[in-house]
Amino acid sequence: MVLLAASVCTRDGKALVSRQFVEMTKARIEGLIATFPKLLGTGKQHTFVETESVRYVYQPLEKLYVLLITTKASNILEDLETLRLFARVIPEYACGTDENDVLTHAFQLIFAFDEIIALGYREDVNLSQIRTYTEMDSHDERVFRAVQENKERDAKEQMKQRARELQQARLEAGKRSGGMNLSGFSNYRGGKGMGGLSNDLSKLSCIYLDCNGSKILSTNMSKF
Repeated sequence: MVLLAASVCTRDGKALVSRQFVEMTKARIEGLIATFPKLLGTGKQHTFVETESVRYVYQPLEKLYVLLITTKASNILEDLETLRLFARVIPEYACGTDENDVLTHAFQLIFAFDEIIALGYREDVNLSQIRTYTEMDSHDERVFRAVQENKERDAKEQMKQRARELQQARLEAGKRSGGMNLSGFSNYRGGKGMGGLSNDLSKLSCIYLDCNGSKILSTNMSKF
């Protein structure tokens, strides 16, 4: 068989979950699913219906439909067997059969669908094997997520440590800068304080003037 798509849809043709197994545009699959309810005859109990291009194999699931879209050349008996497996998988992974259940567990359903069909062809699996494979995938995903979370935590911790180191370096640089300023002030006082003033005074002359303003004596202060 060549399975084109597997879907869960409402009675009026609204797709809730759809998994395409061959290349197909969104408009194409939406059109196929929307056409399906119009092909159903009132009161008929058939499990498949055909158009010129595809075959719909379906099973009611309370208010929903499990719908497989296949080529017309596919084996109808194999189609029906595959349909029964899908009908068992959906309540198993959606935890129910109403619209909200299906929408809530859409990704789990798609993962399970992928275990049944590969590239349009049925895999030799049963419900128990599907459960095992999806649990293995789920475990691998959890391990991967845990590794990623650890990496993120390590990266954040390294960033915090680096920030602390930079802060400490700035504090130490500030302390050194303050010490240098104080030392410079001390040197200034030491070099330009009383000793420095004395040295400067030693270069000055003392001039005495009499009452008329005439210079009567000029001498060097260093002599005193």
